Amino acid sequence: MVPKIHKRGKRTIGLLYYLYGPGKAEEHVDPHLVASWDHAAPDPGRDAEATYKQLQQLLDQPLALLSDDQRAKPHVWHLSVRNGPTDRILTDTEWGDIARRMVAAAGIDDPDQGAGCRWVAVRHADDHIHILATLAREDGYRPDLDRDAVRVQAEARRLEQELGLRRLKPGDGTAAQRPTSAERHKAERQGRERTAREELRETVRRAVAGAVSEEEFFGRLAAAGLLVKTRVAPSGDLLGYKVALPDDRNKDGEPVYYPGARLAPDLSLPRIRERWSADTVSQSGGAVQPLRPAAPATARRRTAAVAWQSLLIVEHGEDGLAAAHIAAAGEVLDALAKTSAAHTRRDLQEAAWAFERASRSHVRAVRGNDRALRQAARDLVRGGSALGRGEDSASTAMAIDMLFFLITAAAHWHARKGHAQQAEAAEQAAEHLRSAYRAAALHPLAVLHQRGRRLSRPLLQRQTAILRAAVPHLAEQVLAEEGWYALAATLADAEAAGHELAVLLADAAGRRELGTAESISDVLVWRLRRTAGLPSDAAEASSADPASWASPAGRFPRSDRGRHVRG
Repeated sequence: MVPKIHKRGKRTIGLLYYLYGPGKAEEHVDPHLVASWDHAAPDPGRDAEATYKQLQQLLDQPLALLSDDQRAKPHVWHLSVRNGPTDRILTDTEWGDIARRMVAAAGIDDPDQGAGCRWVAVRHADDHIHILATLAREDGYRPDLDRDAVRVQAEARRLEQELGLRRLKPGDGTAAQRPTSAERHKAERQGRERTAREELRETVRRAVAGAVSEEEFFGRLAAAGLLVKTRVAPSGDLLGYKVALPDDRNKDGEPVYYPGARLAPDLSLPRIRERWSADTVSQSGGAVQPLRPAAPATARRRTAAVAWQSLLIVEHGEDGLAAAHIAAAGEVLDALAKTSAAHTRRDLQEAAWAFERASRSHVRAVRGNDRALRQAARDLVRGGSALGRGEDSASTAMAIDMLFFLITAAAHWHARKGHAQQAEAAEQAAEHLRSAYRAAALHPLAVLHQRGRRLSRPLLQRQTAILRAAVPHLAEQVLAEEGWYALAATLADAEAAGHELAVLLADAAGRRELGTAESISDVLVWRLRRTAGLPSDAAEASSADPASWASPAGRFPRSDRGRHVRG
């Protein structure tokens, strides 16, 4: 249940015409009252004798009891209460009870407090109601609406539990502004999957990812095709910016611009500058000194390495440092989604979109120590898009694997702090990363699997013994997994490179609990290949005949499953 207090108005009659009218997209069906301040207000929707003017005059009557100084200038209070798409359809009686509890929670009209404001609740759709109130109490005083938004949100959480509705997480005021109903209807008319506000927020976030100067940021916005306007002080200093989609126009044919702060709290120019101020990249005259772009695979390997370091800070560091690394992790997800190959793009975009909510909280981020993550995002963007095969695909799987654990750690951190919405958003992002990982890892792990199956039986027996000695608590589970042969091939590569396998295994397994991993052997493969400096793509580590590799259509040959060598 989502209650939303709208901007206050000055014309009661105007809002009544909208609530009882057809709507901007003919979406209003059977508008009628479900509750009112006196249980007897005239209903123009169901009573042919009742008029909008009559209802407006009754609602505004208490204004005559107030002097000009006492009256709230915008005196029309407007609250909409909307259920989710999976909630059951409530009856008029239930919506009427909800309306009475909402106005009491807000301070509009509480029966226990005596005289209150006059109000009506109009239903013109199955899933929501609108409450209109006049901000003048019948005893001649103005209502106390201090923290009304917080109080109606708390009441919504209680109603969800009592009515068996989907229970939303309590917010903390750091979420991005939700699209208005008018914006949603406009998007539907234009055939957009998301509203203009949401499209702009996603595009601006990707432009911010890894950027180190205003010049670079605004250049990325222009390259993305956005219309950009800046606000400049008389001194010439840049104060702010706003953006618009070229094809999003108002009724006069003019572009609809949104300031950065209206897209998300952390997209205002001052908040973006906080990220730049902590960066150490040398600047001269506002221009960033050129840096050599890394190849996509190299950028992804670096991302995996810095994600691991950030995971330790999120789990064990001070709150301000953890908050900064969580915010920077959002930039990395944005950059990875922007440069991903086709077979992982959708899931990575959804992961970045979900994690946007988890990147902000009331814990103030201490910028500076997060520069390695921001540099990783920059490397990803400058390195360009991955091809989706070979080393690119394997290094993408390695990066996603480590980012999954970082995002899971962020979910745990938010949960410990009581940030319910952020914790849920991080969990959703982690699930999308799981799906993206499966797509990215499919071929490289299949190649490793085939290489592992071709290892000699004595070598496999020796590696099994090393595994049991190094990680006895994990060995039997790893040996039972499909990924054991891929891990065996990786161990062979590491041994050929001169590494001590027992030490390498114990270190990789001991770095963090593996309970959230779908496949422990997969996680160990990528950790070993990263820490041992092995090529992500098995094809670069072996001259094995490519014709013998497993087909990307299936991760492993079905006949091989469960037939692992045991010593």
